[in-house]
Amino acid sequence: MASRGFVPAAVLLLAVQLVVGLGAADADLETGTVIPAESRPCVDCHAFEFMQRALQDLKKTAFNLDARTETLVLRAERRALCDCMPTNSLR
Repeated sequence: MASRGFVPAAVLLLAVQLVVGLGAADADLETGTVIPAESRPCVDCHAFEFMQRALQDLKKTAFNLDARTETLVLRAERRALCDCMPTNSLR
């Protein structure tokens, strides 16, 4: 018998919380400043800027890898040349 009164009370409590929550959300929206859409950059602009920075980073990384690869190749070639020559022929 007690459960019959519990369900309507719970529904009423949830309804009150919902109304109070919506009222608080509206109050939060009213206190903030709204930036007009014309002055806000679009999402595409942010994505484009991000992609530009990422591309610049990739170019720098590729250049660094190229330079390191060239250095390693030159070292390997030098070692191969030095290993081919007998040490007594250098005198």
